[in-house]
Amino acid sequence: MPEAPTIDGANTTWLLVSTALVLLMTPGLALFYGGLNRAKGVLNMMMMSFSAIGLISILWWFYGFSVAFGTDVNGFWGDPGAYLGTKTFLAETDLWGATAENPSGIGVPLYVFMAFQMVFAVITVALISGAIADRAKFAGWLLFAFGWATLVYFPVAHWVWGGGIIGADIHALDFAGGTAVHINAGAAALAVALVLGKRLGWPREGMKPHNIPLVALGAGLLWFGWFGFNAGSELTVDSVAGLAFINTQLATAAAVLGWIAVEWVKTRKPTMVGASSGAVAGLVAITPACGFIAPWASVLLGIVAGAVCALAVSLKYKLGYDDSLDVVGVHFVGGWIGSLWLGLFATNSVNAAITDVVGASDGLFYGGGVTQLGRQALAGVIVTVWSFGIAWVLAFVIEKTIGFRVKAEAEVEGIDIGEHAESSYDLSPAGGGTGSAFAMAGIGTPGGGTTSGAKPEAEPAEPVNEKVAG
Repeated sequence: MPEAPTIDGANTTWLLVSTALVLLMTPGLALFYGGLNRAKGVLNMMMMSFSAIGLISILWWFYGFSVAFGTDVNGFWGDPGAYLGTKTFLAETDLWGATAENPSGIGVPLYVFMAFQMVFAVITVALISGAIADRAKFAGWLLFAFGWATLVYFPVAHWVWGGGIIGADIHALDFAGGTAVHINAGAAALAVALVLGKRLGWPREGMKPHNIPLVALGAGLLWFGWFGFNAGSELTVDSVAGLAFINTQLATAAAVLGWIAVEWVKTRKPTMVGASSGAVAGLVAITPACGFIAPWASVLLGIVAGAVCALAVSLKYKLGYDDSLDVVGVHFVGGWIGSLWLGLFATNSVNAAITDVVGASDGLFYGGGVTQLGRQALAGVIVTVWSFGIAWVLAFVIEKTIGFRVKAEAEVEGIDIGEHAESSYDLSPAGGGTGSAFAMAGIGTPGGGTTSGAKPEAEPAEPVNEKVAG
């Protein structure tokens, strides 16, 4: 007779910690993207990430989790009413994965699993924003995020992890989101960038990162949070979680070296932006494979991903699409590399779930032939076509109705001021106008007067908006 439902404290604690780590990745992404952007658009860039936290969290609670992980309806979506936000799940039997034979499931409360998957949905949407820096209306972005999450991310998460066509029927592997997150977001990013068109002056004008320390800080926070993203996706505290953890570190470290090696060969000058981007490329590539390949294969994957993504970011100049912050070159390309890598190096010797749970096969170099490679390619094509197509239609409709791209004047002046009435940096002198050391320090002359020969400045006729610098 089955035992009574029991919460597993270790699994629950690890998943709660992992959820917090993954949530931290979105502010990390905001810093990474913000530093890569020009100074006059950094706040708009960061607002798109922060708004994704607000919007997608609510959508996920209300119906997204049901569509993604509700009982499969037809291979394409789950029962929308299964976990509808109007319901509550606090009974002792509300444990994720619970069945009649195993009432405890993995010993994790349903809300903990819901929260963990929620932060995945958040950052997937936020990733897209990097492709449209400096030129997207904030209202248009929110409407796009709402539509794309509903029509693309929620169903695709079901296809991959919720019992849908990719995981259950095609038997493609995706441990933590190479297909569902990175190929998915990268394809959408390309579509929206094409609809919105190029930034004014691109590529003629140099549009260099305005704050490289922010880029490095953001990359470091992404790297830190990604351990929750990957190792947390095992959902339990076991040896596979440890494998995913070490593989994440090894692949990312190797990708840093791979990217800067390409820079060294091309320009003789390895850069901090390159090292940061290489780290992200390695994190992306190892995401689908971290729990299914051996550590040595992770090192090789990181080197390949770092080098290939370093070359791929230049494709936008050759093909003429303005992917502002290289979402396509890093996330789309890196996601494809990691997903196809499973067709070569996946092995049951490190994770028996490959066959026992997913029904997949060993990779080519472990005697499985090309079967799994074909499955991985098919899954990637399906997600690419669906995400690109829906994103293009959504962006086109938004542009033709409320408008998705800001006016040229707002783009030239700076989208931060045009869309949010604030700017990132106050570069005006502290004292306001005389230029003297006392005035710039905000100090009057002895006796309370102004500095010698200077007249007091007139009070401004209207209050100044303190959010706007200059």
